[in-house]
Amino acid sequence: MSEQAKLRKVVLHRALHRPNLLMGGERELVLATIVIAGGLIISALNLPALVIGIAIWTAALVLLRTMAKADPYLSTVYRRSLRYTTYYPARSTPFRQE
Repeated sequence: MSEQAKLRKVVLHRALHRPNLLMGGERELVLATIVIAGGLIISALNLPALVIGIAIWTAALVLLRTMAKADPYLSTVYRRSLRYTTYYPARSTPFRQE
């Protein structure tokens, strides 16, 4: 086997392609729930609001971690899927006259 016929091996480090998670959930969604729960707690400034805010944040974090275990990019894929149309006609071209 000649020197040119050998395949080149490239090392892909795990840190370069792993999902960007925070506390086990998608980073943007976890931070959004922290802001929402924190806003509820700070706006009311009483004990029931503190308990409700922590309960909302805990429930949301459990849900977000479950979603991230299924697919770390679930919300990104969902947002992209909203842009697709429900029907694509056969043999459609960009130059079609309607």
